[in-house]
Order: sequence, then C-alpha cells, then structure tokens
Amino acid sequence: MFGMPTHTMPRRFITTGSLNAARLQIATRQMSATEVVRNYLSGLRRLEPQLNSFIAVDVEHALSQAAAIDNQLAKGEEIGPLAGVVMGIKDNLCTQGLQTTAGSKELRGYVPPYDATAVARLRAAGAVVVGKTNMDEFGMGSSCENSGFQPTFNPWDTDRVPGGSSGGSAAAVAANQCIAALGSDTGGSIRQPASFCGVVGVKPTYGRVSRNGLVAYASSLDCVGPIAQTVADAAAVLSVIAGPDSADATCSQRPSEDFTEGLVPLEQLSSKPLAGRRLAVIQETSGEGVAEALAAAIKHLQELGAEVSLTCFGVGLPAYYVIALSEASSNLSRYDGVRYGQRAEADELRSMYGKTRHNGLGSEVARRILMGTYALSAGYYDAYYKRAQQASSQKGGALWYSCGEMPRPLVRTLVQREMGSALQQYDALLCPAAPTAAYRVGEKTSDPLAMYKGDLMTVNLNLAGLPAVCLPCGFAEQPSGGTLPVGMQMIGRAFGEGDLLQLAHIFEQTAAVMALRRPAVYFEA
Repeated sequence: MFGMPTHTMPRRFITTGSLNAARLQIATRQMSATEVVRNYLSGLRRLEPQLNSFIAVDVEHALSQAAAIDNQLAKGEEIGPLAGVVMGIKDNLCTQGLQTTAGSKELRGYVPPYDATAVARLRAAGAVVVGKTNMDEFGMGSSCENSGFQPTFNPWDTDRVPGGSSGGSAAAVAANQCIAALGSDTGGSIRQPASFCGVVGVKPTYGRVSRNGLVAYASSLDCVGPIAQTVADAAAVLSVIAGPDSADATCSQRPSEDFTEGLVPLEQLSSKPLAGRRLAVIQETSGEGVAEALAAAIKHLQELGAEVSLTCFGVGLPAYYVIALSEASSNLSRYDGVRYGQRAEADELRSMYGKTRHNGLGSEVARRILMGTYALSAGYYDAYYKRAQQASSQKGGALWYSCGEMPRPLVRTLVQREMGSALQQYDALLCPAAPTAAYRVGEKTSDPLAMYKGDLMTVNLNLAGLPAVCLPCGFAEQPSGGTLPVGMQMIGRAFGEGDLLQLAHIFEQTAAVMALRRPAVYFEA
C-alpha cells in the first residue's frame, strides 16, 4: 500500500484506552468513521491556537480515509485493527502527498512520493493520519522551541514546554487532539516529552521498527515509536508498526508480535501481581525535581510484590553527544540546496551553500553541525570522536580513559555490556525520564548545555539499543503553585517490549495516576 511493503499484522487487541473505544464505536456502528474523524478534527482546530502541536493538517485526506472505512463496513468487509484511529505523525517521517519538513524551513515545501514504512503500516491497518506534528528542527532539541516554524506549548500549562524533540506528538496526544501519534527517539525524544506531557511513550529496541522514511539525525541511534494516552494503546500501535522491513538493512528480522496479548485487565490481577519480579532503580538518575514522585512509584511497585534494589551506571552523556553530533553533521551535509532543501540565490557555488544553510537552518541545528564537524575534522578526530568511541572505566566514581595498547571496545559496547549485565539480574531498570518536570518556555534557550544535561537519564538506552516504556508515575508540586506530571522509565532487555508493556500496564492500572487528572487544555471527544 502506498508503494511500501506490508507485513502480517496481528488482529487481536485487548485494549482499554481511547484507541479501542474509537475502534469499537466504528466497528459496532455506534458512530461512523467519518463522524469520529470529524469530531477529532474539530477538537484539533479548536485547541491548536493554544498549543501549536501541528505543522500541517490534512483534512481532505483524513476524511477520505474515514469514508473508505465506512465503505468497507457497508460492504460487510473486515476492517483493520486500527480502523478509524486518529493518528498524528511526527514531521520527520515521510508521508506520501503531505509535506514533510522535519521542523525545518530548509525542507519547506518538500512532499515525499512515498510513506515511511511505519506510516504505511498504520494506513494499511486502517489508522487515519490527520497531520504532521511539530518538532525541534531535525530532532535537535529537548523543548520543541527549536522548530523552524513555531514553538509548541504544554497542555498542562501553556507557559511551559512540552519537551522534545517529539513535543508536538506528545502535546497532541495529551490534549486529545489525536488518539495516538508517532515520534522518534535519538537520545530521549519520545520519553522526555511523554514525561512532560503525562502520556505513555515507547522507545523500542533499535531495529524493532523500520527507520525507512525517517529523516535521519544520528542513524545508529534513531528509533521510531508510539506515543499514546495508555499503555494498551501504545502496545496496539507498536504491534502494527514493528516487524521486518527489506527497505531498512538495520531492521531486525524478528516477526511482528501482538504486544497487547499479555496485558491483563485490572479485575483479573492478583493482590500481588508483581511477586517474583526483580527491579532496580538507577540511583544516579534520581533527580531532585522528581524524586518524590519516583519514590511513591517504587513504594507502590513493592506493595504489588516486586523486589526493588539500587544499581549504578557510568554516565554516557559526553560520548552520546560526540557520536550523535558527528553522525548529524554527516547526515545533514545533504541539505545544501543542490541535493535537498531550499536553494538561495548566489553568484557562485560556495556562496550558495553558505546562504542556503544560513537561511534554512536554525541556530541549534547549526550549533550541532559545527560541533559534529569539529569532532570529525583532521587533527581533532582522534582527540574527540575516536576518544568518545573508546572504552571507558569507572575509577573513583569518575569516567576516565585507559591509555594501554590493548584493543578497546566502543563506549556504546561498554554501556550495552553494563546494562545487559544488570538486566541479567533484574527484570527491568527504573529511573525518571527527565531530571525535572516541564520547565518554562524560554528558560533554557540561552544555555544549550543546561538543555543537553537534561538528556542524562535517557541517552544510555540509545547507546545500548535497549527498549523502554515511559509512563506517568506521579506529579511534582511547583513553587508557583499547581502540579505537573512526572514520567518513569521502565527499561528492559533487547526485544523485551512485551514484558515491559505488561509491567507498565500493571502499574498504570493499579496506581491509577491519571485517573482523575486532565491537562488544562484538553478536548473531550
């Protein structure tokens, strides 16, 4: 469909969130798919001036998709597992016939001739794509303030950021502008905005979901994953988009799974549903602003029967930024006005390159390209990039590099071994997704290093390629009054998304963190 390969999709979904409610309404003819989609489009438009969640909305095609589903039902044909589910797509995933900019003016007006594999699979499953969500330009940012078009605001408090770079997707789902959305995660770009906006975000194992059609930031770290209001909804979307893809050489050959199959309804849980589970808290990532919410979540997990311990890890943040920015400088070299991007008028080639990039790329993207290019340049490659790739050792609590002549594995291999070793002892590792709750708009724009430090709790997973589920675990009281959501990461073994989602689903149902909470800006569908 849409020029992309399809795969066998699971048909059975046990879900309890808005995704299943919408699909059941349509399947049982309580509402037509067209009525559901029109309803969500109305809410999307109503809230958009307050949030700026979307860069583009495709009303005509969304209604056409809905009409096709209604036509299938009228003919008695079977509909897809996501039929009528209203989806937003992060604007770095290609969408056939709909502008894809990666949040950058450099790609303004670019309309892909094909769908990204994940998008094609959503459409084949009956999902209705309503538009492209806002993001930090080329995925470079943690606040959604670095978009080339507009900042996005947090539905819980529009004076605060929604996180980034998938901030538009997280804000849209939190405000119920769409039922679920796709995001991408290079160093926490699904998990941190999910935490800030009080929704569920899944960062899959590297290779679990095809990257074909994703505008690359750092190719060895990028992952595509779902953002949804509940764990069950996220599991349903992941079930559709995961699986082998011949168009992506880095995609795993593991077959697709129904990740909702092991989700047990609340009424069927025992009094100690986590008895025998061993969990560990990563103590370096306790985070002052979120410590109380995390402590309450840990206590609840213990009450459910889980054994919870502490564990330690070396910090991979400096190595992550050297590697990610070096790959970014290589990936973004194609946006020169010749191969891709808007072309500035100039008398000669060098001047055209300079003007094109100056006019098309924002300051944060330019900063990261310059740092990455510097790390890869002659005379500095060994001092920075190669050193970041070398193995580190823990000595006196600090990160240091050995100088011996023995072959040294990559830092990311060391991180993978360290986390893999812990996951042989524990079923999952726990930590916050961010050091604080959502901060105020403009608070960190003048201090990029402070923003980079906010990725401390997420980047090691990308270096190791492991999966994680971020879900609301509580709220943080604000000095100025009010509360903001706090997200907890549950980190699991490679390709262990099913186990993680089961654990997260049990916590979500029994803790009921979001049961009586709604953002200040919210659409009642």
